[in-house]
Amino acid sequence: MLEELCTSGRSLKAHIDLAKELEQVALEDEYFVKRRLYPNVDFYSGTIYRALGIPTNMFTVMFVLGRLPGWIAQWKEMRDDEEQRIHRPRQIYIGENKREVTPISER
Repeated sequence: MLEELCTSGRSLKAHIDLAKELEQVALEDEYFVKRRLYPNVDFYSGTIYRALGIPTNMFTVMFVLGRLPGWIAQWKEMRDDEEQRIHRPRQIYIGENKREVTPISER
């Protein structure tokens, strides 16, 4: 898929070659193998995001979007299970509802 994206008009050959080289190092280098440090899905999806033209400052947002449904489902299950004892307690904000804020230009 990635190579197909790269041949569809986007000049990313150098980036793809570097990604493949880094992957190979991580899979073979003793330091990484001994510690079981392998490229994860974010390594590969980050390269695809780059090929799609998504700005790098949006990569974290893109990584999180796929995880959100699972995080929300897990949170909901914890909230609904009365036997579940290890979770964050409910927090209720008791501060001011509205505060005056000095604009940045006036600070």
